[in-house]
This record gives sequence, structure tokens and C-alpha cells, in this order.
Amino acid sequence: MCEHLADLDKELKYSGIKELSRGQPWSNNCREWVYYDCVLDLDSIRQRFNLPDFVTNHSNEDAKTGLEAGLYCEKYQDAVIGAHPGSALGKKHFK
Repeated sequence: MCEHLADLDKELKYSGIKELSRGQPWSNNCREWVYYDCVLDLDSIRQRFNLPDFVTNHSNEDAKTGLEAGLYCEKYQDAVIGAHPGSALGKKHFK
């Protein structure tokens, strides 16, 4: 995991939120993506971790490929992903 998302990844892990998967999801333009069983409050996380501009919000709203939202590092092609807020009733929210 890149240095820009490593602290977030560690905090999610140590807070007890279940890690669903980790690895290279679908293509060579993705390095390490980790999926957590929660909804990530992207704005709050961005401020709290003081993330650079090249760490961008990622959102997939295609139900066929998986509803998800998280943070993607364009520099190293790593990501920390949670459930999409519109499809995650009852999921824990991480700020």
C-alpha cells in the first residue's frame, strides 16, 4: 500500500472493520486495492489524513460490476475502497 493510503489502511484494520479482499483487482493499471466492509466518509477522511490532490475519490455505481466508493492514489495506483453509500444500508460508517 502506498504511503498516502497506508495510515488509512492501518486504521481501518486496527478499528476492527473487516477486510474483504486485497490485491490487484482487474488490470495492470491497478496495483494494490483493499476492500473494507464499511462506508468511507471520503470528505472527512481526506481532511483528517491531509491527502494530496492526486489521491482522488473513486466511485463505481454499476450494480453489475459492484457498487463501491473509496480513495484512489493516481501516483501509485493503490486504493482503499468501501461500500457505495447508496447501497450500504446498515453498514458501519468510517470517518
